[in-house]
Amino acid sequence: TALLRIAAIENGQRNSAFNDVDLGSIVSAVVDLYEPAAEDKGVKLLSGGITNLKLRGDRDLLFEAISNLVDNAIKFTPRDGTVTIELVRTDENLMLRVADTGPGIPLPEREAVFRRFYRSDKSRNLAGMGLGLSLVAAITRLHGFRVQIADSLQGCTIEMICSPTAARSEEHTSEL
Repeated sequence: TALLRIAAIENGQRNSAFNDVDLGSIVSAVVDLYEPAAEDKGVKLLSGGITNLKLRGDRDLLFEAISNLVDNAIKFTPRDGTVTIELVRTDENLMLRVADTGPGIPLPEREAVFRRFYRSDKSRNLAGMGLGLSLVAAITRLHGFRVQIADSLQGCTIEMICSPTAARSEEHTSEL
């Protein structure tokens, strides 16, 4: 299913589902969905930043991409760790940032993890097929965003970066 979805996205077959969506409400829905899983694992799930950010996109695909990032963060974060999801504005961009206090992704693997079926040595014993981040990358490209793994002192930080022209912000912020 994931492979078919990636192929459809890469062939531009999902653009017709684009509407005005509120990225903040999608983040809130993802947090609501994953709070029990984080709690069961003993991981704190925090959210904050801009809470009302309108943009043009496919709500279901954006939900899937953000869910995938949060699911991975919880999966790789040890007990008593923290996963943070936030929408932030920088001088140049708007971004969704998912950060965790897990083991991180080594610099040599940061591009490879977005390829289909790639599994690092430390993830081979976990459930999955190596398609999640390639699906995130395809969804991100479809929306005209870019995705990157940012340098982090601890854990992993993945950012979905959106140019300000793609978003119509009616910003309200919340604290983590």
